[in-house]
Amino acid sequence: MLLAGDIGGTKTNLAVFSSEAGWRKPYAEATYSSVNYPDLESLVHEFLAQHDFPIDRASFGVAGPVVAGHATVTNLSWMMDENHLQQALHIPSVRLLNDLDAIAHSV
Repeated sequence: MLLAGDIGGTKTNLAVFSSEAGWRKPYAEATYSSVNYPDLESLVHEFLAQHDFPIDRASFGVAGPVVAGHATVTNLSWMMDENHLQQALHIPSVRLLNDLDAIAHSV
């Protein structure tokens, strides 16, 4: 299953998708106020605790620059790293993309 996220300085949207249900209809989705969490890991842990799905990959569109697997969210103090997120979230594959790049890939 795929965990997809739109990470912004104001809010973060998360959703879980699977090929079994079709990629356009999420199994679960939620919106969080980003400023209420110290980091992305805390927010994702809360989401996954409420929605117990076996996630094998994650992709996050980030409102800010992403360089060599590292990202900083504009208007938020979160620093993110793909390798760190893989270990902290126990997800085999994690990718960070600039949010505009993520939109372009989806078209």
